[in-house]
Amino acid sequence: MTTKLMGQKVQRVEDQRFLRGHGRYVDDVAVDAQTLHAAVLRSPHAHARIVDIDVSAVLDLEGVHAVWTYEDLAELSPPMAEPLPLLIPHPALTHGRTQYALAKDEVNYMGEAVAFVVAEDRYVAEDAVGLIRVEYAVLPPVVGIPAARAAERLVHDDVPANLGARLEQNVGDAPAAIASAPHRLALDLTVERSACMPMEGRGTVARWDPDLNRLQAWTSTQTSTGVRAALAVKMGLDLGQVDVITPDVGGGFGVKINHPWPEELLVPLAARVLGRTVKFTEDRREHFISTAHERGQEQHIEVGFDDDGRLLGLDVMLWHDHGAYTPYGLIVPIITSTQLLGPYKPQNYRVVFESLYTNTVMVTPYRGAGRPQACYAMERTMDAIASYLGKDRAEVRAANFIQPDEFPYDHGLIFQDGRELEYDSGDYPASLEKLKTLVGWDEFPAFQAEMAAQGRRVGIGLACYVEGTGVGPYEGAHVHIETSGKVKVATGLTTQGQGHATVFAQLVADELGVRFEDVEVVTGDTRRMPYAVGTFASRAAVMSGSAIHLAAKRAKEKVLKIAADALEVDEKDLQIVDGVVSVVGAPPDSVGASIDLGTVSVLSNPLRYAFDEASKRATQFQVGDPGKPPVPEDEEPGLEGKDFYSPERATFASGMHAVIVETDPETAEITILKYAVVHDCGNLINPMIVEGQIHGGVAQGVGGALYERMAYDESGQLLNASFMDFLMPYVTEVPDGIDIDHLETPSPLNPLGIKGAGEAGVIPSAAVFAAAIEDAERTASPGFAITAMPISPSELFALRRSKESS
Repeated sequence: MTTKLMGQKVQRVEDQRFLRGHGRYVDDVAVDAQTLHAAVLRSPHAHARIVDIDVSAVLDLEGVHAVWTYEDLAELSPPMAEPLPLLIPHPALTHGRTQYALAKDEVNYMGEAVAFVVAEDRYVAEDAVGLIRVEYAVLPPVVGIPAARAAERLVHDDVPANLGARLEQNVGDAPAAIASAPHRLALDLTVERSACMPMEGRGTVARWDPDLNRLQAWTSTQTSTGVRAALAVKMGLDLGQVDVITPDVGGGFGVKINHPWPEELLVPLAARVLGRTVKFTEDRREHFISTAHERGQEQHIEVGFDDDGRLLGLDVMLWHDHGAYTPYGLIVPIITSTQLLGPYKPQNYRVVFESLYTNTVMVTPYRGAGRPQACYAMERTMDAIASYLGKDRAEVRAANFIQPDEFPYDHGLIFQDGRELEYDSGDYPASLEKLKTLVGWDEFPAFQAEMAAQGRRVGIGLACYVEGTGVGPYEGAHVHIETSGKVKVATGLTTQGQGHATVFAQLVADELGVRFEDVEVVTGDTRRMPYAVGTFASRAAVMSGSAIHLAAKRAKEKVLKIAADALEVDEKDLQIVDGVVSVVGAPPDSVGASIDLGTVSVLSNPLRYAFDEASKRATQFQVGDPGKPPVPEDEEPGLEGKDFYSPERATFASGMHAVIVETDPETAEITILKYAVVHDCGNLINPMIVEGQIHGGVAQGVGGALYERMAYDESGQLLNASFMDFLMPYVTEVPDGIDIDHLETPSPLNPLGIKGAGEAGVIPSAAVFAAAIEDAERTASPGFAITAMPISPSELFALRRSKESS
């Protein structure tokens, strides 16, 4: 029998192409001399009214084909003059606002698109942008959560108090439980803004075919079908007139889920109006000032607990900075407010969040999507409880765990998908024991004392999380067996390096009994799969993996039915091994005992083929029962299967991280000595790829905890909008080796028993580093609490001096 590939460390099939420089990205599309290039004029102000735009100096510039402002959009395509879509509305979002493709009357963040130029090349387009004169009436900006809460100034005149939304959820009576608890604590925590930094920025190429009356667009996106729908609406086209193709994507991390970006609309419109292929490629500064940020929150936590550290009541207030617009609704603060509970059961819980407007770049989900902030709040609370009681931090966590026999566990809250926050499976005590062994938790105090005797400060931290994954509403798949015996698989989600071509081929090879190398996977092409949702929220394996499994199952049923008819045996007596259907137990060379998949595919053709046993070939014939249709009513031509998977609710992965750090007594430099991860994403499809996801997430988490922040001044200017100023960890700052162990508690919610894994590595980072740094500093003095992240050596140094002088 063919070796099962599910759970095997199969090498990624994508890598050789990328390593040899054969990747094909948006900027590799349409490189001929006939392609026109676009550039965008962006606002230099965080908040201003547009008094006048003068484009006269550009109109006669040689090489310029078009220059547009907001007023031009209504004439070109009226829907283009409407605000961009609010993708995920919510009843609590009483004042949702989205931007226009080009600013109308007012700009609300530095970097907002004001004018659009198309020219013979990018150089001419940029020169033309520089000649456009805009008269602004500068308005006072609102920068940061404290300014937004004070509401002395407004981002939008019609949004009182800068409050986009306020949402409260309750389980029990948290204030009363806290008031009556034996012990109480309050914490104030801050997480600063950061942002995705994929190697490839945004990019779009579009071509209009006047003969077919059809648009083709290539775009670096995580949601090709979403872009397709937006283009159809905004350009007044039928959905069937629009093809969106996502080639290789050089990283997404969430920033490319905002469909559509202004340029994704303007470039196709220009291609249609000008009758030429048009291209836009974002530069790095544009990525900083005009895409999306995340993370910025302030948190106030009150907790009541007993002598064992067991939670009796938890009351949380969150203030979320969603920037100038809300294209993705309230997804990030909803995730924070619900995923904050992690693996614990607080008994009584109240959470309130306020989502606030500021004159800064808008917020959409960034890898982790509200969960790093949530984990930071909960795990810092657990550390504070342990410190207050003088107990071991792992012991306090264990006292609050949901137990394995309590699944499914309903928290009584509503999750991001509008459904109950109900955990499907897990074993948190087992994960903790694995982590303690992996990092050497019980042995660490002796090591810490030994280092302290040498004048070295080392500390250890741990953090636990639960991650909602595999959110709906659906994903689909199409599996087609060619007459060559090769299998073509199409799914509508896009890929940004997750290894989809490998893991999806593993699933199909297992289900169909074909060789792994005979399976080809295509993603992100609406011509192959027109209906999909997209790649985000750790949903690809659960959603598309399940859909692909179901589609392959349908194709297999058809294979066995046709093969049984050809071989004149019962379907139950057949097996498929290495792409050959054969009778179980029959010798391989037996006449009439086997048939390859390519021949089965030929037999599925409605032209009516017969199978010749001697030659093992299909022969065309037209003879049939004249009283019946050539194709039976319950059959379709072609050897293929198509299916969609829609889950009843999200599935919940979990994990725990631990880190040992050293803080330099003189410079406050922070060095990572050891990093350990225990992860549970249900049944593993490919452990190697899951570990790669964890490694990448940890690297991103190190950046978020120790380096990366968006530094705005009081006028709303982003001060570090380049890689010269925005700090990211080099390979020298990322743990050289990460110790990983897996726990597999299968999900009962999908046919593969899997959960998502894409964001796991980044979620606990702020919490685990804060805990370890705090622990290290306590070895030299009474210590101090770490309440703001990220933390740099200079900030740690300042905290030391502040503590010494107090």
